[in-house]
Amino acid sequence: MFIVPLALTIYAFIDCLNTSEEDTKHLPKIAWVFIILLFWIVGPVVWLVAGKTRQNAAGGTGPAGWQRNRRQQWVAPDDNPDFLNSLKDQEREEQERREGGKGPDDKTPPTS
Repeated sequence: MFIVPLALTIYAFIDCLNTSEEDTKHLPKIAWVFIILLFWIVGPVVWLVAGKTRQNAAGGTGPAGWQRNRRQQWVAPDDNPDFLNSLKDQEREEQERREGGKGPDDKTPPTS
């Protein structure tokens, strides 16, 4: 019962110290530090809920935005057309190297 609030306080304290002054909301950073340390259980919870500007992973939108914009953002490299084109180019270069026998990895000296 003692370890969980202590761990929460330590986490919130370190998170507050690592947060820039511009990303803190409602109060100055030093005030948040005092709130976290003085109000032992409530302070860290308030910091985690209301003290910091949070950045969402998918372009600043929440889960509903993830569903709406799912087709506009690439989920995996094999959905990226540039990546697929680079794979085609690599395959074409390897095929030319096998057929022609000359390429960047060819160790035979050129004949004159």
